[in-house]
Amino acid sequence: MTHTSIRRAATAVAALAALTAATASAGAEGELNLYNWGDYINPAVLTRFTEETGIRVNLDTYGSNEEMLAKIQAGATGYDIVFPSVHMHDIMYQLGLLAKTDIGSDPAFENIDPQFLRAKTDPNAEYCLPYSWGTVGIVYNKQKVDTLESWADFFALAEQDQKIILLDDLRETIGIGHIMNGTSVNSTDPDEIKAAADFILERKGNVTAFTYDSVPLVQAGDVAAAHWYVGANIFVKQAPDILAYVIPEEGATMYQENMCVLKSAPNMENANRFLRFYLQPEIAALNVAQQLNGTANRAAMEFIPQDIATNETIYPPQDVMDKLQIFEDLGRDLQLYNREWVRIKTAQ
Repeated sequence: MTHTSIRRAATAVAALAALTAATASAGAEGELNLYNWGDYINPAVLTRFTEETGIRVNLDTYGSNEEMLAKIQAGATGYDIVFPSVHMHDIMYQLGLLAKTDIGSDPAFENIDPQFLRAKTDPNAEYCLPYSWGTVGIVYNKQKVDTLESWADFFALAEQDQKIILLDDLRETIGIGHIMNGTSVNSTDPDEIKAAADFILERKGNVTAFTYDSVPLVQAGDVAAAHWYVGANIFVKQAPDILAYVIPEEGATMYQENMCVLKSAPNMENANRFLRFYLQPEIAALNVAQQLNGTANRAAMEFIPQDIATNETIYPPQDVMDKLQIFEDLGRDLQLYNREWVRIKTAQ
């Protein structure tokens, strides 16, 4: 799953400044090389790690799971920790790219909510640590839309000559069709996949664009609503009279990234130290305070600002959580989605 834009809500300038400070304060304890989604970790977390350990942290970023995997498989060396989505965690395990960390055996792992042990290849967290999660719903302009609670409301806007945008992501967008049809977003039934794609195709004429770069258009009022990530709450917080984010009542998808140490990590000891550092509730909470998404660390809730901890679009009640679906690795069956996505994108 691609989350390019959500990772870029924080400014690169702030990240660079914090990392520069961390580098300046580093002692003689070596270094740690992170390869993460763009702007997907609070620079203050890295600064704290350096201050506590003397380990210099270097950060490189990617825009998709596929980009990250391709670089690792192409022979990129030097990275210690990556942050794959759950289905990519499973793929990387199967490819023999992950190091065993036994993070699940750490006493502080009791802070982790078991429902986030989602990787099929790592049910006991012998390899990776659940890192961050969130929903994929709808951000809308409150000055153009009175109320919006569902995917039905979202598509009805287009029928009322309001502009809407869908993500340029085959599984996320076809996933809406699955949700509306009552089928799984991980279905490998060709008929169900075609029916989900047909749902989107039947409404394509009312869709302004397929893109990730939609929040500025919604905020400006050029577009009424857009299919987007929970990170939209960063912008909602800045302009609460204009923007709102909602998890559609029919259900939605969710994403989750895990923190994994590469088998080829040159700084294995430092990488394991960082995983255990991140088990601290106040550290996980520090990341949430900037990212405005979820953490699997239950004990962190005590340290998360109340306006975030009580925001049900960030931390939904369990009945809403039960309606969320997360993508799984489909192997060769992903070709079925690729074929339908080409049909959607090329249809006139």
